[in-house]
Amino acid sequence: MDISSIYGSSALDSTAYTNAANQTASKLQNQLNGSDYTKATDDELMDACKQFEAYFLEQMFKEMMKTIPESDETSSSNSQLMDYYKDEMVQQIASDSTKQNSLGLAQMLYEQMKRNYNLE
Repeated sequence: MDISSIYGSSALDSTAYTNAANQTASKLQNQLNGSDYTKATDDELMDACKQFEAYFLEQMFKEMMKTIPESDETSSSNSQLMDYYKDEMVQQIASDSTKQNSLGLAQMLYEQMKRNYNLE
């Protein structure tokens, strides 16, 4: 049984895949554009900073993965499916890393935003 018969060929379409990969950036951009952080609570501010750090790490990991040579043995549908699961894995690693404050970027952004918005 072919994976495209289960999920449909449109699920593995490269346009749909690209759109799904850009959803994280769009969600973050919409949140930042529609928010007035001068009235934000500490939790809301830290949440926005953590989302940015997770997005930053995700993009960094994806660029690092591009440097790894790929095998020519996989079919097109298998390659797209593997790309999907790699992206899911990278998103989870970035999210987990941010939750553990491993990079510290969210904390630095949080402190800077508090100073900029006079929330101290």
